[in-house]
Amino acid sequence: MITFDEIADRERRFLIQTYNRYPVAFGRGKGVFLYDLAGKRYLDFVAGLGVNALGHAHPRIVKAIREQAACVIHLSNLYYNEYQGQLAERLCNLSGLQRAFFSNSGTEAIEGSIKLARLAGHKTGGEAKCQLVALQGSYHGRTFGSMSLTGQEKYRKGFEPLLDEVNFVQRNHISQLRAAVNDNTCAIVLEPIFGEGGILECSIEFLRECRAAADRHHAALIFDEIQCGLGRTGAIFAFKTFGVVPDIVAIAKPIAAGIPLGAFLAREEFASAISVGQHGTTFGGGPLACRVALEYLAILEEDKLLENVARVGGYLQQELKTITEKYAAAKEIRGRGFIQGLVLDIPARPIVELALAEGVLFNSTQDTVLRFLPPFLLQEKHVDKGIRVLKKLLGKKRRASK
Repeated sequence: MITFDEIADRERRFLIQTYNRYPVAFGRGKGVFLYDLAGKRYLDFVAGLGVNALGHAHPRIVKAIREQAACVIHLSNLYYNEYQGQLAERLCNLSGLQRAFFSNSGTEAIEGSIKLARLAGHKTGGEAKCQLVALQGSYHGRTFGSMSLTGQEKYRKGFEPLLDEVNFVQRNHISQLRAAVNDNTCAIVLEPIFGEGGILECSIEFLRECRAAADRHHAALIFDEIQCGLGRTGAIFAFKTFGVVPDIVAIAKPIAAGIPLGAFLAREEFASAISVGQHGTTFGGGPLACRVALEYLAILEEDKLLENVARVGGYLQQELKTITEKYAAAKEIRGRGFIQGLVLDIPARPIVELALAEGVLFNSTQDTVLRFLPPFLLQEKHVDKGIRVLKKLLGKKRRASK
Protein backbone atom coordinates (compact mmCIF):
# COMPACT_ATOMS: atom_id res chain seq x y z
CA MET A 1 0.00 0.00 0.00
CA ILE A 2 1.23 3.50 -0.80
CA THR A 3 2.42 5.53 2.18
CA PHE A 4 1.83 9.17 3.08
CA ASP A 5 5.54 9.92 2.67
CA GLU A 6 5.51 8.51 -0.88
CA ILE A 7 2.49 10.66 -1.80
CA ALA A 8 3.99 13.83 -0.30
CA ASP A 9 7.40 13.23 -1.90
CA ARG A 10 5.90 12.71 -5.37
CA GLU A 11 3.90 15.94 -5.04
CA ARG A 12 6.99 17.87 -3.95
CA ARG A 13 8.82 16.66 -7.03
CA PHE A 14 6.15 17.11 -9.70
CA LEU A 15 3.39 19.53 -8.62
CA ILE A 16 3.62 23.30 -8.89
CA GLN A 17 3.87 24.25 -5.24
CA THR A 18 0.81 26.41 -4.58
CA TYR A 19 -0.77 24.53 -1.64
CA ASN A 20 0.25 24.54 2.01
CA ARG A 21 -1.28 21.17 2.78
CA TYR A 22 -1.85 19.57 6.15
CA PRO A 23 0.16 16.37 6.81
CA VAL A 24 -2.57 13.83 6.06
CA ALA A 25 -3.79 11.91 3.01
CA PHE A 26 -7.34 10.60 2.88
CA GLY A 27 -8.31 7.40 1.13
CA ARG A 28 -12.06 7.27 1.60
CA GLY A 29 -15.04 8.90 3.27
CA LYS A 30 -18.48 7.97 4.55
CA GLY A 31 -21.12 10.40 5.72
CA VAL A 32 -19.58 13.10 7.92
CA PHE A 33 -16.30 11.19 8.32
CA LEU A 34 -13.07 10.87 6.34
CA TYR A 35 -10.50 8.07 6.77
CA ASP A 36 -6.77 8.38 6.25
CA LEU A 37 -4.58 5.72 4.62
CA ALA A 38 -4.12 3.92 7.94
CA GLY A 39 -7.88 3.85 8.55
CA LYS A 40 -8.00 6.58 11.22
CA ARG A 41 -11.37 8.35 11.27
CA TYR A 42 -11.79 12.15 11.16
CA LEU A 43 -14.96 14.15 11.82
CA ASP A 44 -15.28 16.59 8.91
CA PHE A 45 -16.24 20.22 9.62
CA VAL A 46 -14.69 21.37 6.31
CA ALA A 47 -16.63 19.36 3.68
CA GLY A 48 -14.10 20.07 0.94
CA LEU A 49 -14.49 23.81 1.64
CA GLY A 50 -18.25 23.60 1.31
CA VAL A 51 -18.42 21.19 -1.63
CA ASN A 52 -19.40 17.98 0.16
CA ALA A 53 -22.72 19.18 1.54
CA LEU A 54 -24.07 15.61 1.37
CA GLY A 55 -20.99 14.24 3.10
CA HIS A 56 -18.95 11.48 1.52
CA ALA A 57 -20.09 8.50 -0.55
CA HIS A 58 -23.79 9.36 -0.30
CA PRO A 59 -25.50 6.24 -1.69
CA ARG A 60 -27.88 8.13 -3.99
CA ILE A 61 -25.05 10.21 -5.43
CA VAL A 62 -22.90 7.12 -5.95
CA LYS A 63 -25.82 5.40 -7.71
CA ALA A 64 -26.50 8.40 -9.98
CA ILE A 65 -22.81 8.66 -10.95
CA ARG A 66 -22.55 4.96 -11.73
CA GLU A 67 -25.73 4.89 -13.81
CA GLN A 68 -24.89 8.03 -15.80
CA ALA A 69 -21.23 7.07 -16.35
CA ALA A 70 -22.44 3.86 -17.95
CA CYS A 71 -24.57 5.91 -20.39
CA VAL A 72 -22.63 9.05 -21.35
CA ILE A 73 -20.27 11.24 -19.28
CA HIS A 74 -19.61 14.19 -21.59
CA LEU A 75 -21.36 15.71 -24.57
CA SER A 76 -20.34 18.88 -26.33
CA ASN A 77 -22.64 21.87 -26.00
CA LEU A 78 -23.03 21.57 -29.75
CA TYR A 79 -25.74 19.04 -28.84
CA TYR A 80 -28.62 18.73 -26.38
CA ASN A 81 -28.51 16.44 -23.37
CA GLU A 82 -31.37 15.23 -21.21
CA TYR A 83 -30.41 16.92 -17.95
CA GLN A 84 -29.09 20.43 -18.62
CA GLY A 85 -32.52 21.92 -19.32
CA GLN A 86 -34.07 20.07 -16.38
CA LEU A 87 -31.44 21.47 -14.02
CA ALA A 88 -31.83 24.98 -15.41
CA GLU A 89 -35.61 24.78 -14.90
CA ARG A 90 -35.19 23.52 -11.35
CA LEU A 91 -32.75 26.27 -10.39
CA CYS A 92 -34.86 28.98 -12.01
CA ASN A 93 -37.95 27.78 -10.17
CA LEU A 94 -36.07 27.70 -6.84
CA SER A 95 -34.49 31.13 -7.32
CA GLY A 96 -37.25 33.05 -9.10
CA LEU A 97 -34.76 34.07 -11.80
CA GLN A 98 -35.43 33.22 -15.42
CA ARG A 99 -32.27 31.88 -17.10
CA ALA A 100 -29.21 29.76 -16.27
CA PHE A 101 -25.76 29.22 -17.73
CA PHE A 102 -23.56 26.33 -16.57
CA SER A 103 -19.82 26.60 -16.05
CA ASN A 104 -17.17 24.32 -14.57
CA SER A 105 -16.49 26.29 -11.39
CA GLY A 106 -17.41 29.24 -9.22
CA THR A 107 -14.77 31.58 -10.56
CA GLU A 108 -16.08 30.95 -14.10
CA ALA A 109 -19.61 31.67 -12.89
CA ILE A 110 -18.37 35.06 -11.68
CA GLU A 111 -16.59 35.69 -14.99
CA GLY A 112 -19.78 34.94 -16.89
CA SER A 113 -21.81 37.14 -14.55
CA ILE A 114 -19.66 40.20 -15.12
CA LYS A 115 -19.51 39.56 -18.87
CA LEU A 116 -23.32 39.53 -18.87
CA ALA A 117 -23.48 42.72 -16.79
CA ARG A 118 -21.04 44.51 -19.10
CA LEU A 119 -22.99 43.48 -22.20
CA ALA A 120 -26.24 44.68 -20.66
CA GLY A 121 -24.58 47.91 -19.53
CA HIS A 122 -23.25 48.64 -23.00
CA LYS A 123 -26.70 48.11 -24.49
CA THR A 124 -28.35 50.59 -22.12
CA GLY A 125 -25.58 53.11 -21.51
CA GLY A 126 -22.94 52.70 -24.18
CA GLU A 127 -19.33 51.64 -23.71
CA ALA A 128 -18.87 54.01 -20.77
CA LYS A 129 -21.29 51.92 -18.70
CA CYS A 130 -18.64 49.38 -17.69
CA GLN A 131 -17.71 50.17 -14.08
CA LEU A 132 -17.94 47.54 -11.35
CA VAL A 133 -18.41 48.09 -7.64
CA ALA A 134 -17.11 45.41 -5.24
CA LEU A 135 -16.42 45.12 -1.52
CA GLN A 136 -13.19 45.40 0.41
CA GLY A 137 -12.30 42.09 2.06
CA SER A 138 -14.24 40.04 -0.50
CA TYR A 139 -13.12 36.96 -2.41
CA HIS A 140 -14.49 35.93 -5.82
CA GLY A 141 -11.90 33.63 -7.37
CA ARG A 142 -8.50 33.27 -9.02
CA THR A 143 -9.12 34.20 -12.67
CA PHE A 144 -8.44 37.75 -13.80
CA GLY A 145 -12.00 39.06 -13.71
CA SER A 146 -12.88 37.47 -10.39
CA MET A 147 -9.48 38.44 -8.93
CA SER A 148 -10.09 42.03 -10.03
CA LEU A 149 -13.26 42.01 -7.89
CA THR A 150 -11.50 40.45 -4.90
CA GLY A 151 -10.86 43.06 -2.23
CA GLN A 152 -7.84 41.38 -0.63
CA GLU A 153 -4.35 42.44 -1.64
CA LYS A 154 -2.79 39.04 -0.93
CA TYR A 155 -4.77 37.46 -3.79
CA ARG A 156 -4.06 40.30 -6.24
CA LYS A 157 -0.40 41.08 -5.57
CA GLY A 158 1.94 40.14 -8.40
CA PHE A 159 -0.78 39.74 -11.03
CA GLU A 160 -1.36 43.41 -11.89
CA PRO A 161 -2.59 45.03 -14.01
CA LEU A 162 -6.06 43.67 -13.38
CA LEU A 163 -9.39 44.88 -14.79
CA ASP A 164 -9.78 48.64 -14.80
CA GLU A 165 -12.95 50.34 -13.61
CA VAL A 166 -13.41 48.41 -10.35
CA ASN A 167 -14.29 50.53 -7.31
CA PHE A 168 -14.13 49.05 -3.81
CA VAL A 169 -16.30 50.08 -0.87
CA GLN A 170 -16.37 48.87 2.72
CA ARG A 171 -18.92 46.22 3.60
CA ASN A 172 -22.03 47.76 5.20
CA HIS A 173 -20.83 51.34 4.50
CA ILE A 174 -23.89 52.84 2.82
CA SER A 175 -22.50 56.32 2.18
CA GLN A 176 -19.44 54.86 0.43
CA LEU A 177 -21.73 52.70 -1.69
CA ARG A 178 -23.86 55.67 -2.74
CA ALA A 179 -20.74 57.63 -3.69
CA ALA A 180 -19.30 54.75 -5.74
CA VAL A 181 -22.37 53.82 -7.80
CA ASN A 182 -23.24 56.06 -10.73
CA ASP A 183 -24.77 55.92 -14.20
CA ASN A 184 -21.59 54.31 -15.59
CA THR A 185 -21.83 51.42 -13.12
CA CYS A 186 -22.85 48.20 -14.84
CA ALA A 187 -22.80 45.96 -11.73
CA ILE A 188 -22.50 45.80 -7.95
CA VAL A 189 -20.89 42.48 -7.01
CA LEU A 190 -20.89 41.06 -3.48
CA GLU A 191 -20.97 38.00 -1.26
CA PRO A 192 -23.96 38.23 1.14
CA ILE A 193 -21.72 36.35 3.59
CA PHE A 194 -17.96 36.60 3.08
CA GLY A 195 -16.38 33.15 3.04
CA GLU A 196 -12.62 33.48 2.57
CA GLY A 197 -13.00 36.97 4.01
CA GLY A 198 -13.71 35.58 7.49
CA ILE A 199 -17.47 34.77 7.67
CA LEU A 200 -18.74 38.34 7.69
CA GLU A 201 -22.36 39.12 6.83
CA CYS A 202 -23.65 42.05 4.85
CA SER A 203 -26.41 43.76 6.81
CA ILE A 204 -29.96 43.69 5.46
CA GLU A 205 -29.89 47.51 5.34
CA PHE A 206 -26.74 47.47 3.20
CA LEU A 207 -28.12 44.80 0.86
CA ARG A 208 -31.34 46.80 0.44
CA GLU A 209 -29.32 49.89 -0.41
CA CYS A 210 -27.34 47.86 -2.95
CA ARG A 211 -30.64 46.82 -4.52
CA ALA A 212 -31.89 50.39 -4.56
CA ALA A 213 -28.62 51.78 -5.99
CA ALA A 214 -28.60 49.16 -8.75
CA ASP A 215 -32.19 50.05 -9.63
CA ARG A 216 -31.50 53.81 -9.61
CA HIS A 217 -28.58 53.48 -11.99
CA HIS A 218 -29.83 50.55 -14.11
CA ALA A 219 -26.98 48.31 -12.99
CA ALA A 220 -26.98 44.58 -12.24
CA LEU A 221 -26.91 43.45 -8.62
CA ILE A 222 -24.77 40.29 -8.59
CA PHE A 223 -24.64 38.00 -5.56
CA ASP A 224 -21.73 35.58 -5.25
CA GLU A 225 -23.29 32.64 -3.41
CA ILE A 226 -20.58 30.15 -4.37
CA GLN A 227 -19.81 29.38 -0.73
CA CYS A 228 -22.89 30.61 1.16
CA GLY A 229 -25.60 29.41 -1.26
CA LEU A 230 -27.49 26.20 -2.08
CA GLY A 231 -28.55 25.47 1.48
CA ARG A 232 -25.66 26.50 3.70
CA THR A 233 -27.63 29.25 5.48
CA GLY A 234 -30.67 26.99 5.94
CA ALA A 235 -32.36 28.47 2.85
CA ILE A 236 -31.76 27.22 -0.68
CA PHE A 237 -30.27 30.62 -1.62
CA ALA A 238 -28.65 32.99 0.86
CA PHE A 239 -30.53 35.91 -0.71
CA LYS A 240 -33.77 34.32 0.51
CA THR A 241 -32.35 34.48 4.04
CA PHE A 242 -31.83 38.25 3.68
CA GLY A 243 -34.92 39.03 1.59
CA VAL A 244 -33.06 40.95 -1.14
CA VAL A 245 -33.27 39.52 -4.67
CA PRO A 246 -30.28 40.00 -7.02
CA ASP A 247 -30.40 40.26 -10.81
CA ILE A 248 -27.70 37.61 -11.19
CA VAL A 249 -26.51 34.96 -8.71
CA ALA A 250 -23.37 32.83 -9.05
CA ILE A 251 -23.36 29.35 -7.51
CA ALA A 252 -21.06 26.34 -7.50
CA LYS A 253 -19.38 24.33 -4.69
CA PRO A 254 -22.03 21.78 -3.53
CA ILE A 255 -24.27 21.81 -6.59
CA ALA A 256 -23.04 18.52 -8.08
CA ALA A 257 -21.84 16.90 -4.84
CA GLY A 258 -18.16 17.03 -5.80
CA ILE A 259 -18.44 16.79 -9.59
CA PRO A 260 -17.13 20.13 -10.96
CA LEU A 261 -20.07 22.39 -11.85
CA GLY A 262 -20.95 26.04 -11.45
CA ALA A 263 -23.71 28.28 -12.76
CA PHE A 264 -25.00 31.80 -12.91
CA LEU A 265 -28.72 32.53 -12.90
CA ALA A 266 -30.10 35.77 -14.26
CA ARG A 267 -33.23 37.83 -14.72
CA GLU A 268 -34.50 37.87 -18.30
CA GLU A 269 -33.63 41.58 -18.63
CA PHE A 270 -29.93 40.76 -18.26
CA ALA A 271 -29.94 37.28 -19.79
CA SER A 272 -31.35 38.66 -23.03
CA ALA A 273 -28.32 40.93 -23.46
CA ILE A 274 -26.14 38.03 -24.61
CA SER A 275 -26.42 36.26 -27.95
CA VAL A 276 -25.21 33.05 -29.58
CA GLY A 277 -21.42 32.78 -29.65
CA GLN A 278 -20.70 35.46 -27.04
CA HIS A 279 -20.07 32.98 -24.21
CA GLY A 280 -19.52 29.25 -23.97
CA THR A 281 -17.80 26.34 -22.25
CA THR A 282 -16.45 22.91 -23.08
CA PHE A 283 -17.35 21.03 -19.90
CA GLY A 284 -20.09 23.12 -18.25
CA GLY A 285 -23.53 21.54 -18.14
CA GLY A 286 -22.48 18.03 -19.10
CA PRO A 287 -24.90 15.14 -18.56
CA LEU A 288 -23.02 13.57 -15.63
CA ALA A 289 -22.69 16.78 -13.62
CA CYS A 290 -26.26 17.92 -14.33
CA ARG A 291 -27.81 14.58 -13.45
CA VAL A 292 -25.89 14.51 -10.16
CA ALA A 293 -26.94 18.12 -9.44
CA LEU A 294 -30.60 17.19 -9.92
CA GLU A 295 -30.09 14.35 -7.45
CA TYR A 296 -28.43 16.74 -4.99
CA LEU A 297 -31.42 19.09 -5.08
CA ALA A 298 -33.84 16.18 -4.73
CA ILE A 299 -32.00 14.88 -1.65
CA LEU A 300 -32.02 18.33 -0.03
CA GLU A 301 -35.80 18.45 -0.37
CA GLU A 302 -36.74 14.84 0.33
CA ASP A 303 -34.44 14.43 3.34
CA LYS A 304 -35.37 17.86 4.73
CA LEU A 305 -31.72 18.84 4.96
CA LEU A 306 -32.37 22.59 4.98
CA GLU A 307 -34.32 22.09 8.20
CA ASN A 308 -31.37 20.12 9.57
CA VAL A 309 -28.95 22.92 8.65
CA ALA A 310 -31.12 25.44 10.49
CA ARG A 311 -31.58 23.26 13.59
CA VAL A 312 -28.07 21.88 13.99
CA GLY A 313 -26.57 25.18 12.82
CA GLY A 314 -28.41 26.89 15.65
CA TYR A 315 -27.04 24.32 18.07
CA LEU A 316 -23.49 24.85 16.75
CA GLN A 317 -23.88 28.60 17.17
CA GLN A 318 -25.09 28.15 20.74
CA GLU A 319 -22.12 25.94 21.60
CA LEU A 320 -19.64 28.34 19.99
CA LYS A 321 -21.21 31.19 21.94
CA THR A 322 -20.55 29.26 25.15
CA ILE A 323 -16.91 28.95 24.14
CA THR A 324 -16.61 32.73 23.63
CA GLU A 325 -18.04 33.24 27.11
CA LYS A 326 -15.65 30.84 28.84
CA TYR A 327 -12.40 30.70 26.90
CA ALA A 328 -9.92 33.55 26.77
CA ALA A 329 -8.69 32.76 23.26
CA ALA A 330 -12.20 32.95 21.72
CA LYS A 331 -13.50 36.43 20.91
CA GLU A 332 -16.54 36.34 18.63
CA ILE A 333 -18.80 34.07 16.57
CA ARG A 334 -19.98 34.92 13.07
CA GLY A 335 -22.33 33.52 10.47
CA ARG A 336 -25.33 31.20 10.62
CA GLY A 337 -26.44 27.71 9.63
CA PHE A 338 -23.48 25.71 8.37
CA ILE A 339 -21.31 28.69 7.46
CA GLN A 340 -19.93 29.92 10.77
CA GLY A 341 -16.69 31.33 12.12
CA LEU A 342 -15.06 31.54 15.54
CA VAL A 343 -12.73 34.53 15.84
CA LEU A 344 -9.68 33.89 18.02
CA ASP A 345 -7.06 36.22 19.49
CA ILE A 346 -4.40 33.64 18.59
CA PRO A 347 -3.44 32.15 15.21
CA ALA A 348 -6.02 29.62 14.04
CA ARG A 349 -3.85 27.28 11.97
CA PRO A 350 -2.09 25.70 15.00
CA ILE A 351 -5.53 24.86 16.42
CA VAL A 352 -6.43 23.20 13.10
CA GLU A 353 -3.21 21.19 13.20
CA LEU A 354 -3.77 20.05 16.78
CA ALA A 355 -7.39 19.13 16.00
CA LEU A 356 -6.14 16.93 13.16
CA ALA A 357 -4.29 14.81 15.71
CA GLU A 358 -7.56 14.55 17.67
CA GLY A 359 -9.44 13.28 14.61
CA VAL A 360 -11.39 16.47 13.85
CA LEU A 361 -11.07 18.60 10.70
CA PHE A 362 -11.44 22.35 11.14
CA ASN A 363 -10.39 25.11 8.74
CA SER A 364 -8.71 28.47 9.29
CA THR A 365 -9.11 31.66 7.28
CA GLN A 366 -7.89 35.24 7.72
CA ASP A 367 -5.22 34.00 10.16
CA THR A 368 -7.38 34.06 13.30
CA VAL A 369 -10.79 32.68 12.22
CA LEU A 370 -11.80 29.04 12.59
CA ARG A 371 -14.27 28.33 9.80
CA PHE A 372 -17.03 25.72 10.01
CA LEU A 373 -18.50 24.45 6.70
CA PRO A 374 -19.74 20.98 7.67
CA PRO A 375 -21.84 18.56 5.61
CA PHE A 376 -25.59 19.13 5.88
CA LEU A 377 -25.89 15.66 7.46
CA LEU A 378 -24.18 16.83 10.67
CA GLN A 379 -26.05 16.07 13.89
CA GLU A 380 -25.87 17.49 17.42
CA LYS A 381 -23.71 14.57 18.60
CA HIS A 382 -21.11 15.48 15.98
CA VAL A 383 -21.16 19.11 17.13
CA ASP A 384 -20.59 17.86 20.69
CA LYS A 385 -17.50 15.94 19.57
CA GLY A 386 -16.05 18.94 17.74
CA ILE A 387 -16.76 21.28 20.65
CA ARG A 388 -15.10 18.89 23.13
CA VAL A 389 -11.93 18.89 21.04
CA LEU A 390 -12.05 22.66 20.56
CA LYS A 391 -12.40 23.26 24.31
CA LYS A 392 -9.43 20.98 24.97
CA LEU A 393 -7.26 22.86 22.48
CA LEU A 394 -8.24 26.39 23.51
CA GLY A 395 -6.98 25.74 27.01
CA LYS A 396 -7.29 28.28 29.81
CA LYS A 397 -10.81 29.49 30.63
CA ARG A 398 -11.78 33.09 31.37
CA ARG A 399 -11.79 34.26 34.95
CA ALA A 400 -15.26 34.30 36.53
CA SER A 401 -15.04 38.09 37.01
CA LYS A 402 -14.97 38.56 33.25
